[in-house]
Amino acid sequence: MSDWNDQTIAEFRANEGRVGGAFEGAPLVLVHHRGRTSGREYVAPMMYLPHDTDPDVIYVFASKAGAPTDPDWYHNLVAAGNGSVERGTETYDVTVREVTGADRDRIYAEQASRYSGFADYERKTAGIRTIPVLELTRA
Repeated sequence: MSDWNDQTIAEFRANEGRVGGAFEGAPLVLVHHRGRTSGREYVAPMMYLPHDTDPDVIYVFASKAGAPTDPDWYHNLVAAGNGSVERGTETYDVTVREVTGADRDRIYAEQASRYSGFADYERKTAGIRTIPVLELTRA
């Protein structure tokens, strides 16, 4: 996964936030987060859903491609309550809030309706875990 991430990050940065392949045309951000125990900075590429009306808010999904466990970046962001994102050519700090309940379900359903892979991830995790949704707001 690290090689794939490294290649995606390099392509994102070389092309003003755009990548090809499976993510061509999809909204993608690079999320910077610190390890909870290591303190090391990590960067994770991920798709996002923009807020309906607020351009300073995006949603990211801890799908881990339908794996039975949450990704490390999710735990790191929730523990810290903040991070930063590269979106297009801009980098900015964000605050982090987990979205739960009906709001989470509505936002996840919207993402799954736009990108069918997210519906597949939800089927894979059914009965195992609920895929977390995080709201990232420009700080």
